[in-house]
Amino acid sequence: MFIGIDLGTSSIKTILIDENQKTIDQSSTELKLSNPRNGYYEQNPDEWFKATLKCLHSLKKKNSKKFSATKAIGISGQMHGATLLDNYGKVLRPCILWNDTRSSKECTIMEKKYPLLRKETGNIAMPGFTAPKILWIKKNEPNIFRKINKILLPKDYLRFRLTNAFFTDMSDASGTLWLNVRKRIWSEKLLNISGLNISNMPSLVEGSEPTEYLSLKIKNEFGFDNNVIVAGGAGDQAAGAFGASVIKDNQSMISLGTSGVYFSPSSKFFSNTNQGVHSFCHCLPKTWHQMSVMLSATNCINWFSNLHGIKIQKSLLKAQNYFENQFISNSTPFFLPYLSGERTPHNNPHLRGSFHLLNTSTNFDSLIYSIIEGISFGIRDGYDAVNYNGKKSNEIYFVGGGSKSLFLSNFIASTLNKEILVAEDSELGPALGVARLAMIATNIYKISDINKKMKIVRKCKPKKNVNKILQDRYEKWTQITKVNNSISNEIMDN
Repeated sequence: MFIGIDLGTSSIKTILIDENQKTIDQSSTELKLSNPRNGYYEQNPDEWFKATLKCLHSLKKKNSKKFSATKAIGISGQMHGATLLDNYGKVLRPCILWNDTRSSKECTIMEKKYPLLRKETGNIAMPGFTAPKILWIKKNEPNIFRKINKILLPKDYLRFRLTNAFFTDMSDASGTLWLNVRKRIWSEKLLNISGLNISNMPSLVEGSEPTEYLSLKIKNEFGFDNNVIVAGGAGDQAAGAFGASVIKDNQSMISLGTSGVYFSPSSKFFSNTNQGVHSFCHCLPKTWHQMSVMLSATNCINWFSNLHGIKIQKSLLKAQNYFENQFISNSTPFFLPYLSGERTPHNNPHLRGSFHLLNTSTNFDSLIYSIIEGISFGIRDGYDAVNYNGKKSNEIYFVGGGSKSLFLSNFIASTLNKEILVAEDSELGPALGVARLAMIATNIYKISDINKKMKIVRKCKPKKNVNKILQDRYEKWTQITKVNNSISNEIMDN
């Protein structure tokens, strides 16, 4: 038996699988998100650990014998979060999360101090990344900074609590701005910009390599029969890609949840920093990936639905009905989905969400449609940026909470003018991905044994007439975005 743990922004998900990768059971626990100020997003790391234990106890309660036979665990997690520990392993402050934009000035400082930063990391310095957060802490919370002994990414804090060991994997480490992504090693020069050194970092491993065993305390608490190996694991997107078997150059994946991601593996390292594309290591050796990230995706739908006291599914139905029966191109609003700034392709933490082309006949249905359209156009932006260098995929998988909606799946297919594939259990992709990594970490299984494609539950083909409408709308939407992007810094200037 093997366990996958996925530490998301809104919940912890766990999955128990057997040696044939059959799902025995799953469990999840919700997490709270703190938003103390505009652009600030934090979580309490101890809550992650408590939620993880709760999920594991749930798996054990329903599947005691199989659960006890677990051989290895894999962990995935939200990337970029800065979890700070002192010399005694105590958390110094709430973790600053991936969608936090407070450190935009520190990004400029980093790039000025080290002009080779983009070349070495393959990435632009963005406030979502870990390193700028530490510079912000150094300036604004110097007493905290002086106490830092270790800096861990969210999933690696869980590993520490489960094993008492400090490790991270290449895919997650790529999002810190401290990793030489091409060489897959920590960079002393990049660490020094943040006032750190390698001793402040966890040891690096590939996602499919073993790290440490569960501590004796945890092993006994859950009654495991074996000394349970904890695999290197992966950042959430790399884990989700491996869960969907997206590891080859001709494949890619759209992940639509709180954020929106277009993910494309490659057997060689290359980057496109001009358009804010992320170039990271994949969770398997000698494999990389390029990735676009929009910070606000389905949470735009959640926000608007909650504002009007309407359930998400009803909002989606209203949007579908509007598009199929009431849509008029020149009077339908446009929506920019930048509720908390944006990464690809704009790299602008000050950009914000907005409606355009409102009139007295604008209603809820047209607005919720425009939100779904804006999210899809954001995915289109990322798709174009990742494929700017001519890379094309003939297999595009759709995963995450957004993949549950047939309307949204078909809409994105027509927006991209590409067929997309929705896989079975796609929402559990990251947990399944790291459960697979756990299997490899035992040295019993090879990657070729594990990498079985997920069952496709539906194929979404683009509709030419819809694509033509959306292409015209997309061109207008990009012009609106361009103007808003140009004035956003002045509007948000404090």
